[in-house]
Amino acid sequence: MTISASLVKELRDKTGAGMMDCKSALSETKGDIEAAVDWLRKKGLSKAAKKAGRVAAEGLIGISTSGKSGALVEVNSETDFVARNEQFQDMVLKIASLAAKAKGDLAKLLAMTYPGTKVTVEDHVKEMVGTIGENLTVRRTATLTVPKGVVGSYMHNQAAPDLGKIGVLVALDSGGKAAELADLARMIAMHVAATNPVALDLAGVPAETLEREKAILADKNKGKPAHVLEKILAGGLKSYGKENCLLDQAYIHDPSKSVAQALKEAEGKVGGPVKITGFVRYALGEGIEKKDDDFAAEVAAAAGA
Repeated sequence: MTISASLVKELRDKTGAGMMDCKSALSETKGDIEAAVDWLRKKGLSKAAKKAGRVAAEGLIGISTSGKSGALVEVNSETDFVARNEQFQDMVLKIASLAAKAKGDLAKLLAMTYPGTKVTVEDHVKEMVGTIGENLTVRRTATLTVPKGVVGSYMHNQAAPDLGKIGVLVALDSGGKAAELADLARMIAMHVAATNPVALDLAGVPAETLEREKAILADKNKGKPAHVLEKILAGGLKSYGKENCLLDQAYIHDPSKSVAQALKEAEGKVGGPVKITGFVRYALGEGIEKKDDDFAAEVAAAAGA
């Protein structure tokens, strides 16, 4: 039978479940909306949907590396308490173990079969919402690979091995010694965790960001001759690079040299040229608008005060 859009909307309004889940429920129950509600509840989808509006900005970053490839995932929960839950930690690690094959495609990752089950990652996370009792979301994923060399990692504020609050991947292209490269990649990943660079170099900075920097400098130096202003802008961008571009930043392990200089010096120990081909830094909850919690008001509301 054909399921009308209005019927799907009615079920969605009634349960808060996703549109495709509502459509599936109605198809399975031949358009019987009450039976569809029960179908969703049995699947745990209605319960998950009721929690989906809650802000999930806690959770964990998960990391997985294997020689020339590495992957990051961010899985969010509502509270830090859940991040200490062993079931939740195990779930994040298993999702991270699949992430390299998704190649940074979140939809592809969610559609993969969750290890040890016959359900997708997306459906397993929904089931865990019912088990744990909080809104849970797989927010994002990223991967790095190199044809030769190593992808190294670092996890800051580690909750358990390969789980924490800030995760970093660094890809080093080199034909040098694998063990030395892995150590170097970890050191640079620690630097990235600490400094949060915008890009590898100025060429990688978004054009709009550079234009904004130039506009600020130009506004500060109104009235100066064009040739003077040109030098000021060039100097300003160079300073921006030293603060925000990985290769130009002062190396945290030895601030007397830049990261580029540290890489060059490491080539002798590694046994060949080394090039950073990419990096990814995930900080838990960045960019999520968090609510200001009023715990007293929440308790009062729950008590009916």
